[in-house]
Amino acid sequence: MHITARLRRVIQWPFQGAGRPVAFIVTGVLIQLAVLVVMALPWIFFVPEALAAVLLAVLVPLAAVVSAGPLLTEAQRARFRTRLGVDIPSPYRGSRPPLPEWLRSPAGRRQLGYHLLFGPLLALAAVLVLLVWATAAVAASVYVWIWLVPPEQRLGQAGYTPLAAYVTAAGIALLCAASWLSGALARLDTRTATVRLGPSREEQLARRVEDLAESRAGLVDAVDAERRRIERDLHDGAQQRLVSLAVNLGLAKATLADLTEDARRVIDEAHREAKEAIEELNDLVRGLHPAVLEDRGLDAALSGIAARAPIPVGVTVNLPSRPSPAVEAVAYFIVSEALTNVVKHAQASRAEVTVECVGETLVLVVSDDGVGGAELSGGAGPAGGSGPAGGAGPTGGAGPTGGTGLAGLVKRVASVDGRLSVDSPVGGPTVMTVELPCVP
Repeated sequence: MHITARLRRVIQWPFQGAGRPVAFIVTGVLIQLAVLVVMALPWIFFVPEALAAVLLAVLVPLAAVVSAGPLLTEAQRARFRTRLGVDIPSPYRGSRPPLPEWLRSPAGRRQLGYHLLFGPLLALAAVLVLLVWATAAVAASVYVWIWLVPPEQRLGQAGYTPLAAYVTAAGIALLCAASWLSGALARLDTRTATVRLGPSREEQLARRVEDLAESRAGLVDAVDAERRRIERDLHDGAQQRLVSLAVNLGLAKATLADLTEDARRVIDEAHREAKEAIEELNDLVRGLHPAVLEDRGLDAALSGIAARAPIPVGVTVNLPSRPSPAVEAVAYFIVSEALTNVVKHAQASRAEVTVECVGETLVLVVSDDGVGGAELSGGAGPAGGSGPAGGAGPTGGAGPTGGTGLAGLVKRVASVDGRLSVDSPVGGPTVMTVELPCVP
């Protein structure tokens, strides 16, 4: 029993997995046969003799095949999907364009090349492979066919000669070759169709870039929403508890008159630390996502930054509508970090912030009258690199890779596909210009 099963596996081994490629190439032959029938229709009903009739007999069926190109493409994709489990993606985003646009597009021309050139050649190769299958099957079954011969003639046939054994062995070898040829032809057709019917390498890269941009935008929005949630939790939870604690300590200090000096000193210390914790928590909440930005918009939030700055800061905001929350947050933190660098490095006496929407671009300009010398990608200027970008961050490193000033600004701007430029000659003034997508 084990020997029989093992022998069956040995016999079936060359043909394992050959069924799907054979069905695949047969389906391809049928599709190309339908195209051939359309091309041959005029020649079936009449034989044109005049040149004009010959041209009509060739061009009219060809135009019909070209017009049916999108349908042929769908049929071929269905063949690959159902017979081989290969899903060839569409080169178009969304629905297929109308026929005139399809004919003008590079993808349409690639598909026509497959239907009119590569498809017929592959179908011809498939016919040859099927002929090999048929020949091999007939040769390998000589000892079966001999029993169809009448008994009185059977002894004189080749089925009982050594030649029949050679033919049978050759047929078995051809069966193995046909199985391999079917798989090879299916693989060749798959590679050809993937290139001709699917998106090109450039289209795949462009689509990948679009997908990455969409996923990054979604990630930026998710991070911004999470920061707003954390800000609300801190503002409504821990901050309120600290305020209540500070109020209670203040009441205890004011109402409990019989306390010892040591107890009063402890309460005073706790009250002071509670108020300092509230201030630190306020700064932390403002750094995560200021509530005024979400409630009142960019104008009020930037005015708050300017009011807290130790130097005079003029703010001009001219926006017809509020941009997206992610862009608003990026603009807010850019101004906050830029003004921090102005105060630390620029030796400026005044700064100006201007925000306006030009077309679909939010243009943000931060300028100061400091010593200048800041560079977007170079070393720090005088006094550690001045200006909104700061050249150097608080740690004094130069350029985008040094410190946190420029590096933080560049990363924030890049997170929403924006652009940042710095004009900072030695001696000043320094002007930083940021362009962000102005989308609602």
